[in-house]
Amino acid sequence: MPRALLLENIDPVAVELLSSAGYEVESLRGALDEADLTAALDGVHLLGIRSKTQVTADVLARRPELAAVGAFCIGTNQIDLVAAAAAGVAVFNAPYSNTRSVVELAIAEIISLARRLTDRDRALHAGTWDKSATGSHEIRGRTLGIVGYGNIGSQLSVLAEALGMRVLFYDLEDKLALGNAEACGSLEELLERAETVTLHVDGRGGNAGLFGAGQFSRMRRRSLFLNLSRGFVVDHEALRDHILSGHIAGAAIDVFPDEPKEQGDEFSSVLRGLPNVILTPHVGGSTQEAQYDIGRFVAGKLVDYTRSGTTTLSVNLPAVALHGSSAARFALLHRNVPGVLARADALVGEHGLNVDGQVLATRGELGYVVTDVNGELPPALLATLGELPETVRLMTFPPIA
Repeated sequence: MPRALLLENIDPVAVELLSSAGYEVESLRGALDEADLTAALDGVHLLGIRSKTQVTADVLARRPELAAVGAFCIGTNQIDLVAAAAAGVAVFNAPYSNTRSVVELAIAEIISLARRLTDRDRALHAGTWDKSATGSHEIRGRTLGIVGYGNIGSQLSVLAEALGMRVLFYDLEDKLALGNAEACGSLEELLERAETVTLHVDGRGGNAGLFGAGQFSRMRRRSLFLNLSRGFVVDHEALRDHILSGHIAGAAIDVFPDEPKEQGDEFSSVLRGLPNVILTPHVGGSTQEAQYDIGRFVAGKLVDYTRSGTTTLSVNLPAVALHGSSAARFALLHRNVPGVLARADALVGEHGLNVDGQVLATRGELGYVVTDVNGELPPALLATLGELPETVRLMTFPPIA
């Protein structure tokens, strides 16, 4: 029976879907370091992770039986995508499933910071009745600056505008402005005009240290700051200094440079205990609805890949989906050089088979072809295809015993 390993407390719906597809599934609550992950992957064909587990080139090299990795989250920077592609390991993620959850948390935190609900809550729990409007503002009519106008940033733009906010955004790529949102020509322009700044950038290496003392200094005095994107993007020491000086009136942080690996582990941050600061433990996408949708979506992609070779929405392999059915199917991931498809088809013909259907796609240095044939796949044909110098990985459907 093929095996699947799920880490970091992935929603049970993923276990159900993989089990019903014939996989023996092991599910663990926490992340694993490189050595433990390598050991745990012995005999495993599918791996499911969230944001903390690092899938390195060394792990992939030591476990060639691994066929696919599912990132049950948005980001994939915790996976060496180049090494995975070179090893023929498909990677899938969930780019849309938790978008609404992150956006709703951002809206809730913007309102909470503007109304200083954190301070009011803390005072009342301490037994102090402080009924005052001092420092408390509506968000209607105020200017929100969104850094990163992707799936989350653009949806936040729509909801913020519906609440009466003016919306500015900045993105490295040209993006279509939704509603009345206005694109800024630079990050500096956005910082100087916005009263609330929220980060929704991706995990690419170039974003490390994106926001530090220089950026906080450019923000308007008594503005608000949120980061629900990546922990390594923000200099927390600089943020602390600007909160204590009063330049930044409040902040909400959901992601951190160093996060505990498991539930209940100790959390340390220089931002603890600061006034009007909301700290949440990386829960932007952690609603029951979002985690269910992510579990269903990514597990479904893993099942589709292992059942039919479908790579639609894979983040590292060419996208191929061959519809229909035939007597047998094989998928050949290969180096993208001329002549491979012609050679494969010729081999099919030499073994007395016809091609019933075929789809080829390329992506950089890789080509991926899925082929339906009108009869059983002879072991000699599979052996020859597997030995082609360009072959990276060969899969059959249904699997050949």
